[in-house]
Amino acid sequence: MQFNRNFLRRASAVAVSLFVLQGAMAVEPFTVKDIRVEGLQRAEAGTIFASLPVRVGDTYSDDKAAASIKALFGLGLFKDVRIDVNDGVLVVIVEERPTIAEIDFLGTKEFDKDVLKKALLQIGLADGRPFDKALVDRAEQELKRQYINRSMYASEVITTVTPVERNRVNLSFSVQEGEPAKISDIRIVGNKAFSESTLRGLFDLDTGGWLSWYTKSDRYARAKLNADLEALRSYYLARGYLEFKVESTQVAISPNKQDIGITINVVEGDQFVVSKVNLAGNFLGKENEFKSLVRIQVGQPYNADQVAVTSKAFTDYFGNFGYAFSRVEPRTVIDRTTNRVEITLQVDPSRRVYVRRVNVAGNDRTRDEVIRREFRQFEASWYDGEKIKQSRNRVDRLGYFKEVTMDTSEVPGSQDQVDLTITVAEKPTGSISLGAGISSADGFGVSFGFKQDNAFGSGNSLGIELNTSKQNRTLVFNTTNPYFTEDGVSRTLDVYQRNSKPYVDVNSYAIETTGGSIRFGVPFTEYDTVFFGLGIDQTTIVPGSYLPVVYQDFANKFGFTSNAVPLTIGWGRDTRDSALVPTIGKVIKASGEWSIAGELKYARGTAVYQQFIPVTNKITGALNAELSVGSSTGDSTYPIFKNFYSGGLGSVRGFEQGSLTTGTQRTLGLTATGGTKKINFNAELLSPLPGGGKDRTLRVYTFLDAGGIYGPDEGLQLSDMRSSYGVGISWISPVGPLRLAFSKPIKQFEGDKIQALQFQIGSSF
Repeated sequence: MQFNRNFLRRASAVAVSLFVLQGAMAVEPFTVKDIRVEGLQRAEAGTIFASLPVRVGDTYSDDKAAASIKALFGLGLFKDVRIDVNDGVLVVIVEERPTIAEIDFLGTKEFDKDVLKKALLQIGLADGRPFDKALVDRAEQELKRQYINRSMYASEVITTVTPVERNRVNLSFSVQEGEPAKISDIRIVGNKAFSESTLRGLFDLDTGGWLSWYTKSDRYARAKLNADLEALRSYYLARGYLEFKVESTQVAISPNKQDIGITINVVEGDQFVVSKVNLAGNFLGKENEFKSLVRIQVGQPYNADQVAVTSKAFTDYFGNFGYAFSRVEPRTVIDRTTNRVEITLQVDPSRRVYVRRVNVAGNDRTRDEVIRREFRQFEASWYDGEKIKQSRNRVDRLGYFKEVTMDTSEVPGSQDQVDLTITVAEKPTGSISLGAGISSADGFGVSFGFKQDNAFGSGNSLGIELNTSKQNRTLVFNTTNPYFTEDGVSRTLDVYQRNSKPYVDVNSYAIETTGGSIRFGVPFTEYDTVFFGLGIDQTTIVPGSYLPVVYQDFANKFGFTSNAVPLTIGWGRDTRDSALVPTIGKVIKASGEWSIAGELKYARGTAVYQQFIPVTNKITGALNAELSVGSSTGDSTYPIFKNFYSGGLGSVRGFEQGSLTTGTQRTLGLTATGGTKKINFNAELLSPLPGGGKDRTLRVYTFLDAGGIYGPDEGLQLSDMRSSYGVGISWISPVGPLRLAFSKPIKQFEGDKIQALQFQIGSSF
């Protein structure tokens, strides 16, 4: 019935238009003396005059009449147009379409209303636009398409048009979303070399799991299925099945539109072994260098991944010499009688070019200079693939963008020039750090911090740390300018005030520290940076109950308030492939602090080594080792409040943060006040969370921790170390990296404070 009504309405409109057109055209040609317009409400008369193909003084004829009416209807502003002729005067009479006053959505839970409005805008339907019933029909189909993309096939859309004053209408789209259809079955037919479960494990789509509410992996989408089919094809091609193909794919939906079944029919073909690899073409006289880049293994099954890696290595190497458009074409000769394949890598370096201009796109917030200063490829210089790669990686390592791409385009009319365009997709650069732990002794504790890595798009960072607990009150402010000088020397300023009261008792003693520092970082290579700086701090021991003897002895010798002027120096190397989700590379840090003035005379240093090892395509091994040592200088005593602390996330998980005691403290039953030496070891295995698909930012890990804290007169005894093991979850959340750990001690001592469950946002190890 709806179809019949629409058909009749459109047929009537066409008939009326033809009738009017016939009336308008039934005139004898004459010279136009004047043109008048009637019926306008919102449209401008100038719009009418500009669209008419006839002017005052022109000869008006049937052809001009037809063209005039067609042009005015083509504006889309009028639902009726008539032209009357009165003694050489054309009177254009129009009836405007109503405009859309407001578009509203009812019952939409799956989508934000702004997303739906944006989708309708793309088809021309928006507030203030002329109302067109045909566009409303298209809008209904577009809304249904949006829901189908979310596997909500049972969704229904009902449109209500409500006239309002001044020839306007309100549009209301009422949506009955229904439940999303879920994938109930995925079948792969025709496989012989690999099990069906192995092949289904390659897919992002699945039949659901305990984490499907987050990953939506059980919702069908054609784009996802195509990606999974490509993963299936790549899996076979990487194992020698050169003639593998997906013969057909069937997607069936149940009558109630709630269950989807997918059947994939494959033809594996035979497995082929590489018999020979040949190089052909112009290698610029560097055949030996190119041969060293070949990763294809003769005598092993054909591996498309190895061919792709080799081809990319060739094009990258050509790019290092300015050949931006080199081509590498792998050609195969198959011998089906022996199931062997001969590969020839045919290359063409094309022509050498230089970079005319570097363009930056997509940075709505970040300033151009923040991106450009990371470039190692300069304008008006020869194209250098290695420098371009470095430039792209340096921009990516800023951490301000969720995606960074580099495109090369030829300059029209020039054979030896190219333009580079780096396109970035910005992401929120603010992060929140939150730490908490549950202890049977002290209950629940929490700390808060905020950091903005790209403040106002300048590339500078601003950070604040705040802790307002009864026992530990902290206020820290820091800012870093990574390009304090044009050469890339960074500058960091810190101002802090800390108040630590180990006991809840209001009369308990406390340690107050106030100070600040300035540090500079000088880059020496792409991976190495040397740091140095100077600070000043003042520490006050506030007398009170439970004051440890070591603090009282220190106060008797140096007073309850003491000052220090520490000089800091350090070196760091970072070769990780990612700062947030590393899978390969290492981090090495060494830093030292030496108090050169004030009552406190001491020196202390820390060395950190981290290694990330790809165990499999999905599993990453991570190792961390840390050694810290402090000592007094001259005849003074090492200040106890400069001690190192251990325990908790970042050291030995399963123990309360900073609660580990030295051997002497444990023997005498003293409160943990840290130690002058600290050693720490961590080992982790990280893999994607089961049911989490291929989301690399959501991982599960197992760990083994060991660490100890030692006093000035104690050696680094392994027997005094605590250790623990456990499992955890790591997630790069919208507010920062989150790590949750459930731990169980392997070795502990009487009096140790245990925290089985710990989490932290903002930590890395």
